[in-house]
Amino acid sequence: MQATQVSFSNTEIAFKRFSNSDLRKAEWLFRSFNYPWLVRNGPSMASFAVSLGMKSLIKNTIFHHFCGGEHIGACSETIDQLYQFGVGTILDYSVEGEEEESVFEETCREIIRTIERAAGNEKIPFSVFKTTGIARFALLEKIQTGAALSADEQSEWEAVRSRFSRICRSASEHKVRIFVDAEESWIQDPIDQLTMEMMHLFNRERAIVYNTIQLYRHDRLEFLKKTISGTPCYLGFKLVRGAYMEKERARAGQMGYRDPIQPDKAAADRDYNEALKTCLEHIDRVSVCAGTHNEDSSRYLMQLMEEHHISPQDERVYFSQLLGMSDHISFNLANAGYRVAKYVPYGPVKAVLPYLGRRAQENSAMAGQMGRELAMIRAERQRRSRG
Repeated sequence: MQATQVSFSNTEIAFKRFSNSDLRKAEWLFRSFNYPWLVRNGPSMASFAVSLGMKSLIKNTIFHHFCGGEHIGACSETIDQLYQFGVGTILDYSVEGEEEESVFEETCREIIRTIERAAGNEKIPFSVFKTTGIARFALLEKIQTGAALSADEQSEWEAVRSRFSRICRSASEHKVRIFVDAEESWIQDPIDQLTMEMMHLFNRERAIVYNTIQLYRHDRLEFLKKTISGTPCYLGFKLVRGAYMEKERARAGQMGYRDPIQPDKAAADRDYNEALKTCLEHIDRVSVCAGTHNEDSSRYLMQLMEEHHISPQDERVYFSQLLGMSDHISFNLANAGYRVAKYVPYGPVKAVLPYLGRRAQENSAMAGQMGRELAMIRAERQRRSRG
């Protein structure tokens, strides 16, 4: 199917997996993002509600919409439901903000369990992890500055490298592609370094380890191009716009260094699309996942695939969105035969609250995102009532 023939306005396809009750809940949820005070204080209010024994309230609303369950087994229903409509699952263990080595080790084991769950399973085409899930943020920050590490910190860093390597080795042995998520610019260099080491080790026959490129940074398109031109192995990239813009700008202003963020949205959009083009120009050894909620970029990638005679079913090109967001993109692309996968976060309700808080903030801050989601949901409810 040609790119021009795929409609992102087909709400019947977009919300086919939703019951009428699910749609009503989703409309209520996205309407709540209209209230800045609720978005700002929501995570602490939710945490307080859970401590008072009201976990079911959170679990049946925002958690239900954006998460697959509290453990891997609980995600099975979501995995099967998505696959029924041609959409794959990326299991994302979303516990974060921890500091203890014992927690980092358990997180490492849990990430490997997601790899084992994905092995040989066409419903789960990728696994994913955040380096700060297995490493202390302050340690990564110190390494990026180039400061000398103490003996204890050096030992801690070696433990991080070991966990990172074990995860990627498991992915290679199980033939499961794995995304290394991008994070804040002031800890990204050691993450890139570790990821590149793993690419050299495990991307010898095809892309197994994927780095994530945040194109809301003005320097990342150049980084992508240099990596492609200077690296002989197979490469995998997940391209996103980014998730830390306000934090990045505030820190740059406070510390007096150049803001790493693009001057405006148009510049980020331009670099994102140029990154898509660059990857497809090197499709012989570069695999790409477009992690985007942007309709124009999704359509542009479809057009690039046509120009390069790349089949919609080619496993080297994927589209990806978050569970509970942009279903009009995900399910209409999948219905047209393209490779699509949803990030499906999971973990204990209280531990996942920081992730859910970011989802609420991103929806309220992203230009047009909340209004678009609401408009789509309301259009589908109206269509069903007419039907």
